[in-house]
Amino acid sequence: PFQATQLWNSIIRALHNQVEIKRRRQHLKTYRNCFTGSNAVDVVLSHLMQSMYLSCNDISRLKGVRVCQALMDHKVFEPVGAKLSLFKNGKETEFEDTDTSLYRFVNSSLDPLLPRKNKDNESLSPEQICKQKTKQCSKIEELLQSIHVHASLPPKIMVNEPTHLLSKGVIEDVWKQQALLRLLQLIDVPLLEDILVSSVKTKSDSFGKEEDMIISNTFLDREVTCSLNLPELDRWLCAAVECLEYFPDQFLVMVSQHSQQLPESTNNPSSLNTYKKILFDVIMKYYSQKKDSLLSTQDFDIHSGIIELIEKGKTDQALEALQLYLKLLAPNISEELHRLLTFLAIASESESYRLQKQFENRFVIIKTCTKFILQNRTMSRPQAELLTQFLVDNHSELFKAPLTLLELTSRRLQSLLEGQDPDINSGFTFCQRITAKEYEDQKQQTNQYLLALIQEIDNDPTLHLKQKKKLI
Repeated sequence: PFQATQLWNSIIRALHNQVEIKRRRQHLKTYRNCFTGSNAVDVVLSHLMQSMYLSCNDISRLKGVRVCQALMDHKVFEPVGAKLSLFKNGKETEFEDTDTSLYRFVNSSLDPLLPRKNKDNESLSPEQICKQKTKQCSKIEELLQSIHVHASLPPKIMVNEPTHLLSKGVIEDVWKQQALLRLLQLIDVPLLEDILVSSVKTKSDSFGKEEDMIISNTFLDREVTCSLNLPELDRWLCAAVECLEYFPDQFLVMVSQHSQQLPESTNNPSSLNTYKKILFDVIMKYYSQKKDSLLSTQDFDIHSGIIELIEKGKTDQALEALQLYLKLLAPNISEELHRLLTFLAIASESESYRLQKQFENRFVIIKTCTKFILQNRTMSRPQAELLTQFLVDNHSELFKAPLTLLELTSRRLQSLLEGQDPDINSGFTFCQRITAKEYEDQKQQTNQYLLALIQEIDNDPTLHLKQKKKLI
C-alpha cells in the first residue's frame, strides 16, 4: 500500500525541484516565492511520463490539472493573491492551468496526507500507527486511481531515481534541445546556425529585468491605480496595467500625469473610456519607439514555416510549433509577449472600449500592432498580419508546453538518469536505423544495378566510344 505514497511523494518532490519559483507581479502587487499554474502542470506531466509504466496515450493535460487540483486540495500548495482569501475562508478553489494564476508551497512536507506525531497518537502502538498509515495510503491510492494513474506500481519503479539528481542547467538544456528537434520536425528550416545562436540567447532589454520590473515601478504602478480610483479594475484596464510593468519610468509618469488631470469620479462610461484611451495611447507609443520587435528578425525561417502551416490550414501543427518556439525564447521576452498578447486579445473584443469609430477593434489591433510583434522586410505584410492574428487568437494556449515535448523530454531525462546513451532512442525519425545484413543486401543490389547499367551503355549502338567512356 505504500507504493502509491511513493508516487505521491515523488510528484511533490518533482514540483519542489523543477517549478520556476520567483517573485511575480499580479494585479499591481508583488508576490514572492511563487510559480504559475501552467508550469506546475508541465512538471507533473513530465514526471508522470518519466515513469516507465505510463505512456503518452495514458496522460493528457486535463489529467495533469486534476493531479494539481488534488495537490492543492491537500494543502501541498495554495493559490496566491485574491484567491487565497477565498481559499482560507473554506470555499472551494479551482486550480487554473494558466500563466497568470500564481501558487505558493504551503510547506516542504512530502507526506501531507500522513498523520504527524502529536499528543494523541504518541501513545498508539506500532500496529495502530501502521494501520493509520495504511488507511492514509489507501486514500492516496484511490486518489491516483481516480485520475487513471495506476497506483499498483511495479517493484522497480523509476521514481526511486528522481530528476533532482540532475542539475537545473542539464534539465534546461534537455528542454531546449528537445524543443528545437521537435520544431524541426514540424517546419522546414534551411539553416540551423542562426536558430541555435539567436533563439536561445537572452535578449538584452533593460526594462525586461525582474529588478526593474518589481522595484523601480512599484510606487508608480500604485500611483496609477490610485489615480484611477476604481474599486476593482476590469479586464481591459487590468491587462493594460500589466503591460506597463515592462515600461521605463517615464511612461508610467506620463500615465500618472494624464490621469491626475481627469475627474476622480469614474461612475460614467465616458470617464472610464478616457482612462482606457490614455493607457492604450501610452502602450502604442512605447512599442512604436522600440527599434526591435519582440520576435527576433533572425528567426525568419521559423516564422515563415509557421505561417506556411497556417496558410495550409494545419492550425494544430502551427500552434505546437509556436509553443515550441516560445519555449526557446528568453523568459523575460516570453513573459512580455504574453502580457501584450493578452491585452491585445481583450482590446480586440467587440464589447470592449471602441478604439476607432470607422473600424472594428480587431482590425485596428492587427494593423497597428503587427510591427511591434513581428517586423521583417523580407516578409509580406499580409503574412505578418496573419501570424499576429493567430498569436492573438491563441494567446491562452501559446505558453503551455505541448504534450509531445513533455514526453520526449521525460524520455531523455530518464535515459540520462539510467546512464544510457540518450541518442540511441531519441523518438525522432529523421533517419531509420538498419541492420548490418540489410546494409550488405542494399550494397549488393546497388552493385548489380550499376553493372547492368554499364552493360546497357556498352551495348548501345547509338553511342560513340568517347561518349560511352564518359557515361561509364
